[in-house]
Amino acid sequence: MVATMLASTAVPAGLRCAPLASCSGRSGISRLGYRSLGAPRYTKRGVPIRCEGVRETVDKATKKEITKEEILQNQETNQSEKQSVFGAVPSSGSFYPRPEVERRPETGERSLGSIFAFDGAAPETINGRLAMLGIFWAAIAEKMSGLTVFDQLYTQGTGLVYYVALVPLIAYASIVPMLNGESTDARSFGPFTARAERWNGRLAMIGFLSLLLTENFIHAPVFANFF
Repeated sequence: MVATMLASTAVPAGLRCAPLASCSGRSGISRLGYRSLGAPRYTKRGVPIRCEGVRETVDKATKKEITKEEILQNQETNQSEKQSVFGAVPSSGSFYPRPEVERRPETGERSLGSIFAFDGAAPETINGRLAMLGIFWAAIAEKMSGLTVFDQLYTQGTGLVYYVALVPLIAYASIVPMLNGESTDARSFGPFTARAERWNGRLAMIGFLSLLLTENFIHAPVFANFF
């Protein structure tokens, strides 16, 4: 009897603050509606545990909001934004170069034509990621097979199949955030920043092209013979 009374009174404080509809006629929320609103679960001691989704957890750890004011400030103070590598001054509505505020996914046009423009966010990002993956794949595959990149792609045929399947996957994974208004600068985790990815991608593109040209001249796999 005493145990029953104690059990009926030992209610967590969080539940007392938010009674269910069955306990109070003033609340219009049913039990099903209460659960669907994502009420916090409780441990045995009555301490609330918040259950967040994977996406919310990742966003909290890696995502940074980039505002239009920050973009305009960088556009005014950053010397590289005042003229292109060819010396052209960015102008609104031009084909190339466009002002930063117009070419960024956060504030510019979110269309395939805009993000795939010469100064858009997609080309360098996708090519850099494919080049980094290509260098890594070439180093392992050449060590294992003793074949050049050209032989792996076209002589055997299996390499070309993997490459054709991989390009759309990398491109799709890179395009979707941009179409949703998120550039690569909006994500960072420790040393993994957009700036580091850009420089690694540029070096990988140069390195992968150098690898193809070198193997074309020496007719031998570079990684298998020299490393």
